[in-house]
Amino acid sequence: MIDKEKFHVLNYIKKEEYTASMDGMRYMLKKKETGEESRLEAVIWPEPYCYAKTEEEKKRRKEFPFSPEGIKQAADWLNEQYKTRVSFWKESKTMN
Repeated sequence: MIDKEKFHVLNYIKKEEYTASMDGMRYMLKKKETGEESRLEAVIWPEPYCYAKTEEEKKRRKEFPFSPEGIKQAADWLNEQYKTRVSFWKESKTMN
């Protein structure tokens, strides 16, 4: 699980996409420009493949404010997505 109080990735995401995994659930956080506004996009998908090799229909996305509060909201969403589908994520680790 992500400890949102120690999850300080906003400065990293300003320049690069942040990718990680959590026991079968891969995720990416990235800066998304929409007009004059910056948003934080979170994407999740099952292992074993990377983002580029995973079919789009297996991915879920959600946007948040591009701010420290948005990072906390994204961490909450990622934790919720993991908890509600724990068996799916664990099973995806064994798929090849």
